[in-house]
Amino acid sequence: MRHIEPARSVSVRSGAARRTAAPLLPVILLLAAALSFLRSAHAEDAAHGTPWLAGAYSFSDELGGFRIRSVTGSGTKADPVVIGEELYSASPVTLAIRATKPVRAFDFSGDYANGFVHMRLEVLNASERAWVEFEFELQEILDLPSTYGDGLSFDQGRSDANAISSDSFADFSRDFEPYDRLLFRNGKIDPRQTDSFGFLITDYTPTNVFYLVQYPRIPST
Repeated sequence: MRHIEPARSVSVRSGAARRTAAPLLPVILLLAAALSFLRSAHAEDAAHGTPWLAGAYSFSDELGGFRIRSVTGSGTKADPVVIGEELYSASPVTLAIRATKPVRAFDFSGDYANGFVHMRLEVLNASERAWVEFEFELQEILDLPSTYGDGLSFDQGRSDANAISSDSFADFSRDFEPYDRLLFRNGKIDPRQTDSFGFLITDYTPTNVFYLVQYPRIPST
């Protein structure tokens, strides 16, 4: 009568399964890592262009060329809207700003978009070149200059003389006609450095949407 050893048979199959699975383990780990990376990249892409809410307005990098990393604040002098962002070149980029509350000029109750926004932009130079000037321009209609008569400006009424500031640039100048521009000069932002720009945007006839063009400049050759 033959002696049957079922335990040995089970052990042999189990060992074969382990030997088969062992070479697959690195592949499984690699696929899991790739899936995690794709999910992270998808989440980051989804965030790009998504409006960030602060105070009575939303702020978006939907027009491309830069990325918003954070937005805080309400837009008052005591609590300005602080936007953290990265710019990847010395090409102009445009921030889209939209009212998220009903528009009512000069209403400071907090229930309306009143046309007054104290802002501070924390701008990271994510390019490979130093910036020697930095210009901001306001536009009510995309790609069209904002004129003196439309009411939108960098505080053309000069209601707050101390609102304009920069960590890296010593001087600034403002133009109200034929463009609404604010130029910072006599300084430098090296690659991987961040500058903080502060200013007050006023609009005496507020609209639901306007744009802030940002234009870092490199040394001329």
